[in-house]
Amino acid sequence: MSDWSDRRWLVLTGAGVSTDSGIPDYRGPDAVPRQPMTYQDFIASAQNRQRYWARAHIGWSRFGVAEPNFTHRFLAEHQDRLVGLITQNVDGLHEKAGARDVVDLHGRLDRVVCLDCHDMTTRDEVQARLDALNPGWTEQDVVIAPDGDVELEDTSDFVVAECAQCGGRLKPDVVFFGESVPKPKVAHCFDLVERAGREDAALVVLGSSLQVMSGLRFVRRAAKDGTEVVIINRGPTRGDTLADVRIDDGVAETLRRLS
Repeated sequence: MSDWSDRRWLVLTGAGVSTDSGIPDYRGPDAVPRQPMTYQDFIASAQNRQRYWARAHIGWSRFGVAEPNFTHRFLAEHQDRLVGLITQNVDGLHEKAGARDVVDLHGRLDRVVCLDCHDMTTRDEVQARLDALNPGWTEQDVVIAPDGDVELEDTSDFVVAECAQCGGRLKPDVVFFGESVPKPKVAHCFDLVERAGREDAALVVLGSSLQVMSGLRFVRRAAKDGTEVVIINRGPTRGDTLADVRIDDGVAETLRRLS
């Protein structure tokens, strides 16, 4: 078997890939423990949705201008040797770097969907409407949290935008905690894992602790199928016992040594 770095890769990326772009992660060594809003909480009340959008509106004003870093550019430049690229991130930075056919496992924050009529719109369009409804709101001094959120307690004065088509409930087109990844997307990712096995490629996990099953299940399938599993992440992961190669280091630092 050839060295993993010389073979084709099926890549699975997590939040540790985007920290170099200034986006904090949930579970890295320096992450502050926090409890994100669940899907069940979001749909439960208008007050919860007000709290979410009040914080997310500020968060996107910072999060939405993040730029791809070395890792995003490295994968985009070497995409011809990739079997596929699956990301658990919702920041769209792989696409922004030029990567094609990215599987956004948990969706994208730059899109907004209506839960009632299913109309899809851009986050920038919704941001403009929220700016008009809440002038000066994004100028507050806050601490940025993962997934475009911020630390903000008083949200009672925030005005939430409704769907422009039906007046319904708007939600970022991402998978919240407590919500399931669409089955067709999961099936596509399993197909990529099977293809990696057929083509003697390695499954390379970059910057993910694999704490959520949505990503770990692909590592488990690859290991079961005899596909080489490589995990590069600072700190322990739930997939460590399944890894053929385990590198406890930063993703960008490791990839630089390969380039």
